[in-house]
Amino acid sequence: MNRLSKLFQENRPLIMGVINITPDSFSDGGYFDTTEKAIEQVKRLVREGADILDIGGESTRPGSQPVGVDEELSRIMPVIEFALAMNIPVSVDTSKPEVMRVAIAAGVDLVNDINALQFPGAMEVVANSAAIVCLMHMQGKPETMQCNPQYSDVVSEVILFLEQRIAAVESSGIGSERIIIDPGFGFGKTLEHNLALLQQLDCLGCMNVPILAGLSRKSMLGTITGNTVNDRIHASVAAALLAVGYGARIVRVHDVKATRDAFSVFAAVNRFYPGFLIHS
Repeated sequence: MNRLSKLFQENRPLIMGVINITPDSFSDGGYFDTTEKAIEQVKRLVREGADILDIGGESTRPGSQPVGVDEELSRIMPVIEFALAMNIPVSVDTSKPEVMRVAIAAGVDLVNDINALQFPGAMEVVANSAAIVCLMHMQGKPETMQCNPQYSDVVSEVILFLEQRIAAVESSGIGSERIIIDPGFGFGKTLEHNLALLQQLDCLGCMNVPILAGLSRKSMLGTITGNTVNDRIHASVAAALLAVGYGARIVRVHDVKATRDAFSVFAAVNRFYPGFLIHS
């Protein structure tokens, strides 16, 4: 059984720790831009209690530019191989089928794709494996997605897109037990769009697959608090708790220990007062 599938059998939210091996990611770009630094971050996030590590070698922040396959692989594979040797579930954050293929062959448990397997060949690579896939909604491309995002009804449109992608990947042979969905906070969405998605996150439960929420340190939290990107830990933890309360099964975060501590309190209260969850 996939190691992540085993974790889903536990009745608790899962924490995905982020490792961006890039010079230009929106929060930690340049912090872990060498193999040595990234490996130290792997060790740290495991110590802090991460359930999953999400390792990426290409920034997808607003305005970012893509990198080549060889460059992306050279950034991520030594770190992925080290993390796998620690026997922790590993996710590869990529949209390129060539990168997916190499990472899956190495043993990653999850393909986290902001393009929801829409690039030619991506769906086939995942279908011919045991990997789980996370399908994310994004309006536009990273280079331009925040220029002028518009929706008639953001929640309904995100649900429709994800339903269509689930149907497409299931038709390729990827069963629903191998699918996670992500509404794509900050990917072609204004503050109002993001808040509507968070407040109605439980509506995505209609698709009967786990929900991943990635709100950590994002610009929406900066807009709300006025804090710079690396001073958003408290807002990020609050957002993670809200996401879990509204139905998220996985939260993708930079600050693993702070999130783990908050979840411990959350779980303790809910154990004694089962109605504590916002939406149960």
